[in-house]
Amino acid sequence: MGSDIWWGESVPDEGGRIAVRRRAASGEVEDVLPSPWNARSRVHEYGGGAWTTTDEGVLVFVEKEDQRVWMLTPEGPRALTPADHGMRFGGLTWQTGRLLAIRETHRDGVAPHRDIVEVPLDRTASWNPSAILSLTEDSDFLAQPVLSSDGSHLAWIAWDHPHMPWDTTELRVGRIEEGLVAEWATIAGGDGTAPLQPVWTGEDDLVYSDDPSGRWNLWRLRLTADLHHGPLAPADADTGGALWGLGLRWFAVLDDGRIVAVRTNGDDQLVVIDAEGSSTPLAIDATSNVVIEDVRGSQVLLTASGARGSASLWLVDVDAPESAERITGGGFPWGPEWMPQPRAVTFEGPHGPVHAFDYAPTNPEAHAPEGELPPYVVFVHGGPTSHVGGAATGKIAYFTSRGIGVLDVNYGGSTGYGRAYRERLLGQWGVVDVDDVVAAAAGLTASGAADRHRLAIAGGSAGGWTVLCALVASDAFAAGISRYGVADLRRLAEETHDFEARYLDSMVGPLPDAEDTYIERSPLSHLASFTTPLLIEQGLDDEVVPPSQSEAVRDALAANGVPHAYLAFEGEGHGFRRAETVVRTLEAELAFLGEIFGFETPGVPAVPLD
Repeated sequence: MGSDIWWGESVPDEGGRIAVRRRAASGEVEDVLPSPWNARSRVHEYGGGAWTTTDEGVLVFVEKEDQRVWMLTPEGPRALTPADHGMRFGGLTWQTGRLLAIRETHRDGVAPHRDIVEVPLDRTASWNPSAILSLTEDSDFLAQPVLSSDGSHLAWIAWDHPHMPWDTTELRVGRIEEGLVAEWATIAGGDGTAPLQPVWTGEDDLVYSDDPSGRWNLWRLRLTADLHHGPLAPADADTGGALWGLGLRWFAVLDDGRIVAVRTNGDDQLVVIDAEGSSTPLAIDATSNVVIEDVRGSQVLLTASGARGSASLWLVDVDAPESAERITGGGFPWGPEWMPQPRAVTFEGPHGPVHAFDYAPTNPEAHAPEGELPPYVVFVHGGPTSHVGGAATGKIAYFTSRGIGVLDVNYGGSTGYGRAYRERLLGQWGVVDVDDVVAAAAGLTASGAADRHRLAIAGGSAGGWTVLCALVASDAFAAGISRYGVADLRRLAEETHDFEARYLDSMVGPLPDAEDTYIERSPLSHLASFTTPLLIEQGLDDEVVPPSQSEAVRDALAANGVPHAYLAFEGEGHGFRRAETVVRTLEAELAFLGEIFGFETPGVPAVPLD
């Protein structure tokens, strides 16, 4: 970090390109990685860790188009790895003078192979692949490798099919000889727990996160003869989460040995843990999606969203948190009076409590007619093993400023409430998530906060699956919005990528034994039950949920005579990144709700319903 601050930032006006930017000590900000270069990894498909810098401040990155590792020189980027379209890199880190990465190799007819590698900076590997040093392999998936300060040991996280990294992982430590892992041992996990993020605090000491208690808490391991383990500052909160991306970090060790950590129990909280295990909360506006990017001295560089602002990059001195500085992000072209404040709510459902955040309509210049309850949209996040915190986004404010409330639901299966809550979804995807969002909607209307006749449900990907399932299985909602929603489980199982190839084993059941369940739960098996008006948004380049699934739902709505609209976007895949697409979908959703619920939506194009 030093006097310069580096970060990656998506640029919607450039098709979602990830630019690498730097703020110098003078305060001047520059694009270090110019257009059209795009720092994005595809390892595990979700990437992460697509760039890092050397001790001398040289940028090393993965280019999205070819997945090669490149080094930025004064003459421009120079390739460090070969032009092999079957080879991908991610999780780049610069450690003890070595560039480490996760390599993923794809070959026709076989599952991808992954190993932890060292990429030389002398460019020999750009023409000689054997110059890439493979440190270790031996598992389907690998993540978070970290060298001890003296370079004598490597620690990393590993897991194998059919597990996902929030189910069962292993923390491994290997001895380094001549630059390679000579032998290794599993020192935590592998028994229904999911250790994450090892960090060396000394040549023989490790701190990591693990959840044998049902919560991801910090643990310390000493590489002594008995491999002594001990918990650090246990709490009824999670320091850890779903490892969808390779660059995620939930804690870091400061120069003086204190630990700065994220604790999640619904909302995120940043705390400092001292040598005695006492924790002190930091009073900063960071309540959602908090990720620790780097530390130096007593300073922490982190990304977070808060109750008073959108996603931001913050520089925080843990000894003076009141002077926290926002480096970038967080700005809105409107005042704070327009931002709805999150209200944490819990409703009783058939499977237990259901957690959510309520955002009431908020507009300082308008008031609802006397006695009229507002319409609401129930947001369903993706994953499904994901999580939303209490932080209003620009999208939420777009609806709440126009008189539409938002209920953001963390249904059973979400992270942020412990293992038991996320395991509620085991074998029950399409059941528990649907029951929970319906229960949350019912609880909201029972409280008198929303008009039960004007409830909509919206979600994308796995959230879109829950939308479609809820519309087929219940009459709780008067309208639905599905963004590239999963509609056919068997096709998803056949065509999804390797990272999620066995995900459905735990959430539905292993094939072929559970094929009847796959058929019964899939919305495409119940086309006659599509009777609720629906807006469908789909990227035509989506390889996770191909357009054919959304088109089949569209055709069923047409056959059933149900009002609907289908918006397809060229050049968009599984998740919309282009600025024009984001704007178009947001306006379309508002216009659609206005059409269905009977209110005017001035200033946005109408969405013709078929």
